[in-house]
Amino acid sequence: MEKLTGLERILKAVNRQEPDRIPTLEIDIEPDVINGIKRGLSYADFCDYMDLDAICYFDMKGKKYEMVDKAKHIARDEWGALRRFTPATPHNPVPWEPAVKSEKDLNALVTPDPDLPYRYTEIEQAVKMYKGRRAVIATVMDPFNTVKDSIRGEVNLYMDMIKRPDFVDQLNAIARGYHMRYVKNCLDLGVDIIWVTGDYAITKGPMVSPRFTERFLTPGLKQIVEYCHSRGVPCFKHTDGNIWPIFDLLVETGIDAIHPIDPTAGMDLGEAKEKYGDKVCLIGGVDCGALLSWGTTEEVREGVKDAIRKAGKGGGYICASSNSIHNAVKAENYVEMVKAIREFGKYPLSLT
Repeated sequence: MEKLTGLERILKAVNRQEPDRIPTLEIDIEPDVINGIKRGLSYADFCDYMDLDAICYFDMKGKKYEMVDKAKHIARDEWGALRRFTPATPHNPVPWEPAVKSEKDLNALVTPDPDLPYRYTEIEQAVKMYKGRRAVIATVMDPFNTVKDSIRGEVNLYMDMIKRPDFVDQLNAIARGYHMRYVKNCLDLGVDIIWVTGDYAITKGPMVSPRFTERFLTPGLKQIVEYCHSRGVPCFKHTDGNIWPIFDLLVETGIDAIHPIDPTAGMDLGEAKEKYGDKVCLIGGVDCGALLSWGTTEEVREGVKDAIRKAGKGGGYICASSNSIHNAVKAENYVEMVKAIREFGKYPLSLT
């Protein structure tokens, strides 16, 4: 088969076809891992160096915060919520105090400006440098997660879903307005794919019931998906956790791919392929916890082989980590992972 570009390879996988080889990408790769492989490279340059199939602009890294308590590492985000930075959350500090603590605070809520030029500087550069060669992907936070983490707060939001559903609708509409504008701006700049991030589940299961997921969470995702499709662009969804109870709801939004099929949350890649492989592209499946962080290179090779064996047949699979390449991942393990994908992921597959 003729060698494809990264973009062509990704699009074939998204359309559940077999490209020349299984594509690979990562939503984020931390600097410590990059420097352990090739010191001094930016994320985009590193993707080029490793010949990955996509450049992903991780929007969490572009968010700005106003520090309000340096001693406690507490800052104010663009929605007016307080967040606390920790060593484990350098790009997405943990929620501390929401912007809307009561319904009366809604009138004072100031929506961030989605048109600020700095939000798109790296995206514009990626489009200029890689358009046509690699898939240029822009991530956007799921409206649900913006409401949960910044606007209203998790506990408040879940209580509101029961007691004040109309108020939740108001909050969701505000978040959607911002994120839809951000998506439009990214598409106008020429990105190839939109990737909606933000979790709907934890290790044990969904954050809210399937009924509430359908009522309050997936409508915002569906709106983004439908807009992307109206522009001829695929839309991916990221959510950690055990999503088995809501997998059908996610597929019904029309998403083109779902990430990361986390084995530590009870998500078996083979089962996902069997049940949903004819409906959606699967991304991920290689354990970024114990395997990539502490495993041997031979164990990594076996992990990649297992993932390809489970999900590679017939296309519709992008091999990647089960979340991201975080700082605990051993550099040599990530290199081995990419090498193994190239070695065992050539179509027609030899693994059975």
